[in-house]
Amino acid sequence: MNLKQLEYFVQVAELGSFSKAAVVLDIAQPALSRQVRALEIELHETLLLRNGRGVTLTEAGQRLFEHSVGILQQVALALEDLGERRDAPVGRITIGLPPSMSRQLTLPLVEGFRHQLPQARLAIVEGLSTHIAEWITTGHVDMGLMYNPDAQPSLAIRPVLEERLCLVEAVRGSQGVTGKAGATLPLRELSRYALIVPERQHVIRRLLDAQATLAGLQLDIAWEVSSVPAIIDLVCAGHGHAVLTASAVAASGRAGELAVRTLVDPSLVSVLCLATAAHRRPTPLMRHAAAMLTELVGRLPQAMPD
Repeated sequence: MNLKQLEYFVQVAELGSFSKAAVVLDIAQPALSRQVRALEIELHETLLLRNGRGVTLTEAGQRLFEHSVGILQQVALALEDLGERRDAPVGRITIGLPPSMSRQLTLPLVEGFRHQLPQARLAIVEGLSTHIAEWITTGHVDMGLMYNPDAQPSLAIRPVLEERLCLVEAVRGSQGVTGKAGATLPLRELSRYALIVPERQHVIRRLLDAQATLAGLQLDIAWEVSSVPAIIDLVCAGHGHAVLTASAVAASGRAGELAVRTLVDPSLVSVLCLATAAHRRPTPLMRHAAAMLTELVGRLPQAMPD
């Protein structure tokens, strides 16, 4: 057993996929599989259950995962401590991303680390904002992006992007004009549309429900679906409308099939924030990673094309 094998195993477990982990680690998938299999053979344990959707941890795998995370964090702290003496961005950092941002930022983050921070190691985990907040507090994640976080003494929070929510609908013939920049829809008219929305713990759903209650609106919730890509697929198939940010639509790969109208009177604003542990002193690697993440977020598409 060596640190490289543990790092590979943790990355696969965190992402739930050999293919995603291979991209983040910049290693061929067969080579990654061999390393993890060698670890299983040495320990005489099955650590991961392979299925068509990815991998899940066995009981033995979960126990090793918990040990491995602690071991890798201690190694990272040692490297960071030595690196701080010369202000070098070295060590290992784990970044938490919400699903919509993970799809857009994983590749540029990996490429950015390869070219700008070659001595550092990057791990990316995906989860809802509430989960990312918990992971940062417990030390499982070093920093993360969160939507509309509640103020918490344990978190240092900095806004990096504000976006207004939009009604998203399938383009039908001449109605595609509604996708042009500047198209709006008063919030009071939202009750006329059958909506496909995330479950109640999702930040967009919480924001939508709160504003609807304040406005005295009864929303027509046709379907509850947690996955934003799945919501967009359903909208394109004509099963209803969605309330999302324009950047989520632009990043979906199906923007040409959709039209957006910004909700107004009042506007619904979703704030994306960068969060770190409030009690933790930023290392050189954390400072470099935060700057890179902020820059990448600033490059995201903010609106549908004309």
